[in-house]
Amino acid sequence: MKFVATFLGAAGFALTFASGAVAADDPAKLNDLELAHVAYTADNVDISYAHLALAISKNAAVREFAETMIRDHNAVNEQALALLEKLGASPQDNFLSQFIDSRGQGLIDDMSRLRGEAFDRKYAANELAYHQEVNNLMTTAFIPNIENPEVKALFKAGLEIFKAHERHAEMMVKAVDASY
Repeated sequence: MKFVATFLGAAGFALTFASGAVAADDPAKLNDLELAHVAYTADNVDISYAHLALAISKNAAVREFAETMIRDHNAVNEQALALLEKLGASPQDNFLSQFIDSRGQGLIDDMSRLRGEAFDRKYAANELAYHQEVNNLMTTAFIPNIENPEVKALFKAGLEIFKAHERHAEMMVKAVDASY
């Protein structure tokens, strides 16, 4: 449960455990098809953040990062869907996918009200935190528990891309800080 709280909290989500709905679930216990759905959902949320950044920001570092996110996350999703088709499987919706989507939409709503420096700083900080926590979750809870070797290989390849995104996000944060 620590993984969900850390992942979602650091990504700018207001996570509360009052209902107990999320606290009862463990991302390390998701099956391969549920993990595929989580990854697909997380990619799509990040793509949505990037489209918002392109619509709002005039900052070159933010715009470059957003374009990279759209390109890379779409490519990973295409590879994942091709693998699922090859395996004759479909991703399975689950508590974490639903939570990521819901909270991601809430953050998009919040960020859509921001402009200029406030938007750029929020987007940059969120992208850094999002990639740090996704990478941590993939390393500690997802990849060790994936059973299918092809799915595991895809997640490992995706992790390398997302680690590069994390480094790129660190540079973006510095560039945004320097520009204001």
